[in-house]
Amino acid sequence: MNIKKSLKGLVALAIAGSFASSAVAAPTNAEIFDMMQEMKQELKNLKAENNALKGTVEEVAVSTDEAIKAQIKLANKSTWGGYGELHYNNLEGNGAGVADKDKIDFHRFVLYFGHEFRDDLRFFSEFELEHSLAGEGKPGEVELEQAYIQYDYNDTTQITSGLFLMPVGIMNETHEPDTFYGVERNTVEKNIIPSTWWEAGVMVTKEIKPGLTLDVALTSGLDGTAASSYKIRSGRQKVAKADAISLAGIARLKYTAIPGLELGASLFVQPDLCQEKVAGCGSAKMIETHAVYKKDKFQVRALYARWDIQGNVVATAGADQQDGYYVEPSYRFNEKWGAFARFETYDNKAGNTTDTEVDARSIGFNYWIDPTVVAKFDYVDQSKANDKDQDGINIGIGYSF
Repeated sequence: MNIKKSLKGLVALAIAGSFASSAVAAPTNAEIFDMMQEMKQELKNLKAENNALKGTVEEVAVSTDEAIKAQIKLANKSTWGGYGELHYNNLEGNGAGVADKDKIDFHRFVLYFGHEFRDDLRFFSEFELEHSLAGEGKPGEVELEQAYIQYDYNDTTQITSGLFLMPVGIMNETHEPDTFYGVERNTVEKNIIPSTWWEAGVMVTKEIKPGLTLDVALTSGLDGTAASSYKIRSGRQKVAKADAISLAGIARLKYTAIPGLELGASLFVQPDLCQEKVAGCGSAKMIETHAVYKKDKFQVRALYARWDIQGNVVATAGADQQDGYYVEPSYRFNEKWGAFARFETYDNKAGNTTDTEVDARSIGFNYWIDPTVVAKFDYVDQSKANDKDQDGINIGIGYSF
């Protein structure tokens, strides 16, 4: 028996029975056939809607999966990190006008953010809060120290544009607490270079041959009119609505071909240190050279930097020459312990006839709790002319990630 015909018969009987039980005239075979056709069309429509819904669900699943994969890919190309350091200073002042220093300070809290757009194009930034609290009347500052795009022009040439650290010295580009000895950074790079020093501009880095690189940059410049007696550190504009009448140029040659040895030399020039605001203030030139040598557990760092500034008003202030140097031997006993000694001298008024030199001697140790977490202790004795000095201890803890 044909199953399809049997089903039609059963449906017809059911319909006829329903009409008979309600005392309504039974439909004709033609009416029953039309009703079955309508039911058949409705089933067909329901099936089509079901298939469409199934396709939509599959599309949503695929779309969601692709979105998740895209987010994972984006996350893998984005990076973040940072560092911080807490300092305790207990120094006794000796001599007229030299105060004691007894302070505890979360000196720096820094966050890094970076992103790789593609293999040859990337972004990097550094955001810093100094002294815990910033704002009007507060001791700290919130600063954007780096924000640049870097492009690999080819295998040996990079182009960097934006806000970047100047290629000079040992610590200006690498100053996370776990990378150096001593609670405080050395006074020579702080006051003479002056670290940390960043400008806005464009820089080209060229690998001349393996282990020998050249950096050349055109950047924003210093503003000597903002300086205290033309001290270089006070002339940093930090690219905050900075005057750009007198731009600057810097070049650095760095040699690292011999394992454990780094040699570097930088030259900075600016046509007018005072951004053409002060008559008698002229051009500025800085030379810096350094060496870092590491052999097994022993390391020594040495650096010399000097500024020569033209102009009679600068010469009158004794600031036409500013220079300094330091030597720092250290010994790493094991993965946890290391000790150092540092001898440093700087003078922001080396051009005058009076003694304005500042000498400092430090000795101390680092204890690495983890490769990037370090506790520090040192004793420092800093002396100036006329028997003015400060001496005492510094204790700190720092980290990077």
